[in-house]
Amino acid sequence: MDGETALDALQNLTSAAGTNYSIDKNSDLGDMYFNMTNYVGDTLKMMCMMRSHHMLTDVVLQAGSEQFHAHKLVLASASPYFKAMFTGGLKECDMSHVKLQGVCPTTLARILQFMYTGIIRVTEVTVCQLLPAATMFQVPDIINACCVFLERQLDPSNVIGIANFAEQHGCKELHEKANQFIEQHFTQICQEEEFFQLSAMQLVALVKKDALNVQDEQDVYQAVLQWVKYDEENRRPKMEHILQAVRCQYLTPAFLSKQMKSCDLLKKLPQCRKYLAQIFKDMTLHKKPCVKERTPNTPRVIYIAGGYLRYSLDILEAFNADDKTWTQLAKLTVPRSGLGGAFLKGMFYAVGGRNNAPGSSYDSDWVDRYHPVLDQWRPCSPMTTPRNRVGVAVMDGYLYAVGGSSGSDYHSSVERYEPDEDRWTLVRPMQYKRLGVGVAVVNRMLYAMGGYDGINRLNSAESYHPENDEWTPISPMHVARSGAGVATLNNCVYVVGGYDGSKQLNSVECYDTEKDTWEFRAPIRISRSALSLTVLDGKLYAMGGYDGTSFLSIVEVYDPTKDVWEEGEPLTSGRSGHASAVSFHQCVIHCDQHEHSLSTESSLGWCSTRPSSTLSALAGSALNGAVPEPRTSGVGAVSNSLSAPGRGLPDGSGPSLPYGP
Repeated sequence: MDGETALDALQNLTSAAGTNYSIDKNSDLGDMYFNMTNYVGDTLKMMCMMRSHHMLTDVVLQAGSEQFHAHKLVLASASPYFKAMFTGGLKECDMSHVKLQGVCPTTLARILQFMYTGIIRVTEVTVCQLLPAATMFQVPDIINACCVFLERQLDPSNVIGIANFAEQHGCKELHEKANQFIEQHFTQICQEEEFFQLSAMQLVALVKKDALNVQDEQDVYQAVLQWVKYDEENRRPKMEHILQAVRCQYLTPAFLSKQMKSCDLLKKLPQCRKYLAQIFKDMTLHKKPCVKERTPNTPRVIYIAGGYLRYSLDILEAFNADDKTWTQLAKLTVPRSGLGGAFLKGMFYAVGGRNNAPGSSYDSDWVDRYHPVLDQWRPCSPMTTPRNRVGVAVMDGYLYAVGGSSGSDYHSSVERYEPDEDRWTLVRPMQYKRLGVGVAVVNRMLYAMGGYDGINRLNSAESYHPENDEWTPISPMHVARSGAGVATLNNCVYVVGGYDGSKQLNSVECYDTEKDTWEFRAPIRISRSALSLTVLDGKLYAMGGYDGTSFLSIVEVYDPTKDVWEEGEPLTSGRSGHASAVSFHQCVIHCDQHEHSLSTESSLGWCSTRPSSTLSALAGSALNGAVPEPRTSGVGAVSNSLSAPGRGLPDGSGPSLPYGP
């Protein structure tokens, strides 16, 4: 078919398809405006047909040994590069044959086809040539298509290369998304070959990032160690500089001590050992770290577990601070109130408490661990004794359980849990028995505030020194209280609400750990006890509790910069004696049989298939999920002589107990 016949065929095809149009009527003049919806597409088809038969083409582009006929008008319309070439007074303006450098014939053919059709196919094979060529010719639609394609291919094995590739070609948005992926999945990426090909400068820039999503700074330290060992002879001299980018101040003293004694690499680097020894010394002196903790750019979630509302609850809920929604998660294996909760190494721990149920009640030594990605609970080793209304905190990688009660036995005892060993060990007891104690950690000191000793509510407070295994009295609070909310914010300990023996409190006290002084802050709006208090985004969240009459769903949020409490998103139901903790790490929320992911991470693997070798070459060098069986033993202080559920203690911790409030 010659050119004229092909052109006629295309015209006939267009006519046969019928005319599609929309009409605008001018009511005043009676005019009609017709918008032919197929006109632009049909025109492009016509021009594409004409190009394929060299009709009215006025330039030949050469790439390598291949030549391509085209229309300057189309090239200039689609590409600022060609517009400047043919209209900017350059020598190519009058040339009918232009030889192009830096682009292969196949890629040029694909780009020309796009200019005439608006269609581009991007694959793992073609993207590596398309993006540089589209960048050179300044074709934004192809650039965007390549970036979208690469974004969907992001994987721990290739993301560093894609980030470098994007930066090289000025793809800012893709570069940012690749960097976010690196931050969120650092622990997986540091096991890939691309990580070990980073330069020392690139590695320092990476480990300096505030938003690295690591459960422990130990993950960063170990990644740096492995990077050096990958090419130890050449990289060992750079270790001292790189180590300063790691936030070693947030390693535990036990880990640091072990590294300085047994790490073969450090034995060859006396300056590094000296640097770590100084950090270790500052830790044991409980100095404030000179660098801030990392703040992962991941969903921020408050977990609420258990509690009391007529009887003990088995609920676990998560509050997503980004969209202000609550989601139901896997239930506790046994309903509990008066429990403690904390996050440790990416897991939420529910510790102790009491199961208040019709006809039966007992204090518990149970400890359960919740996996946020699998949405499952698993049992841990029980504590050495049951603990109801226990204080729980994390320090130096240990979980501390402080005070509480077992039946009529009020505890001064304290024990700590080693997650790697799944073992509880008693440490030095407090100087006072404390039920309903509030605990917090500041600069590796554990603080215990207030509580009930079986006779009086306490205003006393004490601090625990882990190196000496010793409790020391600190300045007492202004107001005696038990069942208060206690949390650390800006290196101060806040004590909110509580019960003084006659009424619920709304007073708030703030303890300055450096000055050993207490000051009042703005009171909460609703007096309450048996609440939970946690910190998120530099603010205190006071959640739930008991006001002397009702179990509250009210949440109040405190801004320390304004010394003001404001109303927050309420709990899904009233409760007291619940546990709460905040996670900044990966989690997958399950709700009503549907999975709502709050993270791009999957516990079962990153991708269903690995990226192809072609795409991986882009950069060059550049829990066991078993559900636990229900518990049937391991409880203590069983009592069947309780009053009917619904009658609360004066502080709201649950039914009236035989031994009084």
